[in-house]
Amino acid sequence: MSWTDDNLAWDPQEFGGVSSIRVPAKKVWRPDVLLYNSADDGFDGTFYTNVIVYYNGSCQWIPPGMFKSTCSIDISKFPFDDQKCMLKFGSWTYHGLLLDLRLEGDTGDTSTFIRSGEWELIGVPAVRNVRKYECCPEHYIDLTFTIHIRRRTLYYGFNIIIPCVLISSMSLLLFLLPPDSGEKISLGVTILLSLMVFLLLVAETMPPTSDAVPLIGIYFCCIMVMCSVSVMCTVIVLNFHYRGPETHTLPNWVKKTVNGWLAWILRMQRPGHDPSRARILQRPRLRDSSRMQERSSRSLLANVLELDDNTSLRLENGSSGISIKIDDCNEGGTFRTELLAILKELRRITGKYKKDEDDMDIRSEWKFAAMVIDRLCFWICVTFTVVSTVTVLMSAPQLMS
Repeated sequence: MSWTDDNLAWDPQEFGGVSSIRVPAKKVWRPDVLLYNSADDGFDGTFYTNVIVYYNGSCQWIPPGMFKSTCSIDISKFPFDDQKCMLKFGSWTYHGLLLDLRLEGDTGDTSTFIRSGEWELIGVPAVRNVRKYECCPEHYIDLTFTIHIRRRTLYYGFNIIIPCVLISSMSLLLFLLPPDSGEKISLGVTILLSLMVFLLLVAETMPPTSDAVPLIGIYFCCIMVMCSVSVMCTVIVLNFHYRGPETHTLPNWVKKTVNGWLAWILRMQRPGHDPSRARILQRPRLRDSSRMQERSSRSLLANVLELDDNTSLRLENGSSGISIKIDDCNEGGTFRTELLAILKELRRITGKYKKDEDDMDIRSEWKFAAMVIDRLCFWICVTFTVVSTVTVLMSAPQLMS
């Protein structure tokens, strides 16, 4: 601080050429300039050094000190946040008519600033304010220095953001693992637990506050929700994959919606199946016609051997038919009984093979439905991860500094 005191002027020639002297601060008048928003226990944290007094009455006082001030911190963009803290200096008792405070420049002197590894100093602009308070009719002058600092995000990028992105990307591999491997649930739970442990480490670096949720905290919540949803989707996929005709009946909506329209939208196709839209529309009619053909068609044995109601046996060969009449004798009855037993066994074996084929078709329908749901969940999680990551990074004022 510099000011002029006419009472301290002298002629150097009268005092042996002395042009300046050092006087204790308590011996001369000095302006009572204090930090208005001080948070120091003693309110004034300066050390009272000597005042340099020149022969023309000008005085210069540069007291060293450590200032502690109150500052409103906004962590909504953490770790991409900028902080602006104000230092408001002014006289405590002199109004503007008695003490006129002026600035030597528009910014503070940062030539001796020591570079910080966590914060980057953007600037220290200074403003001269003239205000009136309710207590006094006179106006008061204050000088406000705004310290604009920005958090360096390189440390947080390598230690928090990149590991979080890698963990979220690993959760997408959950949908690429085959259900028969038996490791889908264990992989999803392991990824979720690793994310929870990593969140504990991140919580220690975040400033504790309830006024705003940090940006990195929102991103971690989104990734945790995505990992939890992926585990839930995996449970649904495994439930569909291991279903069969013994425990569940295949609903029509699974065939039409999941295996039909949804598979066609996701461009999924089974070997020997047409996934086109026209084929999906014609599938119920084709199913009805196939059932009619099954009912009208007969087995090979029914085309070769046919028993009449009057206990006669007719053997057909091409267009010419040879009828063999079997009387109700013991030999004919025995032969007929054996043929009936053979026909019954063949029908039972044929029915068993038909039932196995139907069960296999139902199981394949369930497994294909599980594949479709797995693919749908994969694209949903990929979209959610990309959108949340891009949104968080685009919301940041700066990415690397």
